[in-house]
Amino acid sequence: MAEHREFFYRRLHSLLGVIPIGVFLIQHLVVNHFAVYGAESFNKAAGFMYDLPFRIVLETVVIYLPILFHAVLGVYIVFTAKFNGKRYGFFRNWLYILQRISGIVTLVFIAVHVWQTRVQVGLGNVDVNYSFMEGILSNPWTLGFYIVGVISTIFHFANGLWGFMVSWGFAQSPRSQKIVTYATLIVFLAVSYIGIRAIFAFV
Repeated sequence: MAEHREFFYRRLHSLLGVIPIGVFLIQHLVVNHFAVYGAESFNKAAGFMYDLPFRIVLETVVIYLPILFHAVLGVYIVFTAKFNGKRYGFFRNWLYILQRISGIVTLVFIAVHVWQTRVQVGLGNVDVNYSFMEGILSNPWTLGFYIVGVISTIFHFANGLWGFMVSWGFAQSPRSQKIVTYATLIVFLAVSYIGIRAIFAFV
């Protein structure tokens, strides 16, 4: 019974990492990318998202609760992780290790980012606009932290997408898994371009 429960939780963990968390990640980075076109463009896009009806409910149900579940179970998985040497090759095992490391880095990054933005907005201390983000990223250490955090988060999503495709039965054969590997690499590179370009738009 316990094994079935753990299997269910891990499948749910994988699903939430793609939907809704992965979808939100891409949407969030696309909104940030509007900064490339100037302060007014970013402020308008960010303002549109902030003014969505039932925003607090949507953020809680679609973002915060799934992230909390994914993070708690993810930490458990990290500390109970075992190598897949018999099932997968050397390359895939390195990605398996990097997935666990990137998960911890991503967790720290999200916690700091939420504290600097959402929490401060909730406390009435700041308005998240172009000037605010420009101020945060004017510090070289913070800029480096954000670059590492964004790349780590995108890698964790892209590599987790591979795991999702395998664990949910969409890629079972070695050939299909190889195709998914290349596809997720393209996802990683494309989304990383959007994320890093958005960061430097504030610098």
